[in-house]
Amino acid sequence: MLFDTHAHYYAEQFDPDRDEVLSALPAANVGLVLCPGCDLESSRQSIALAEQYPFLYAAAGVHPEDAFGLPDDWLGQGEAMTHHPKVKAVGEIGLDYYWQEVPRDLQKEVFRAQLALAQRLDMPVIVHDREAHGDSLAIVKGFPGVRGGLRGVFHCFAGSVEMARELVDMGWYLSFNGAATFKNARKAPEVIAAVPLDRIMVETDAPYMAPTPYRGKRCDSRYVYRMAETIAQIKGLT
Repeated sequence: MLFDTHAHYYAEQFDPDRDEVLSALPAANVGLVLCPGCDLESSRQSIALAEQYPFLYAAAGVHPEDAFGLPDDWLGQGEAMTHHPKVKAVGEIGLDYYWQEVPRDLQKEVFRAQLALAQRLDMPVIVHDREAHGDSLAIVKGFPGVRGGLRGVFHCFAGSVEMARELVDMGWYLSFNGAATFKNARKAPEVIAAVPLDRIMVETDAPYMAPTPYRGKRCDSRYVYRMAETIAQIKGLT
């Protein structure tokens, strides 16, 4: 059975057939799915879905694109959600320098606050790092590593081999989605080849980034096997 470690099933793309898709996953060899929130509302939606499906779990967090205009008690609301028994991580959180709408200093402030929360609660984090590799690495280095309590995964990892090795040495995991299967993929195959298999996770990031040969379609967890196949091919495994 496969574990899709990152899929957004509250997304509107699943409104027409959400139950049909989710109910079909166990028969498609998908035994576990984690649905991370991107803001307070989607975190609540993730929890509600996790309550409905025994194989589905949730994470609660504020994505960097949603860091603007948060209520004063946003962190307290997030912490309250982490106490739900089906919430297993703080996420997705991090930095995104591709979009310019949210000031970088604000993104960093919200990221650090949630890392500190996760460290205090002894919960793993799901990190979103888009075109912000240097700052993302510097910020997580500011917190004690896995043996000190902070642990987690850089999802949809797009950094260099050097960054990957540094994160792995600190106790982090790296996760790969459909982009790793594309013909023009360069960094992901190099990183997968360079880091230990027991530090690699698979994800779909559904409904986005469907893998080859489904590229351009709506993605769901039934496609996560393609990431496992791709990693196995790079590693020379079945």
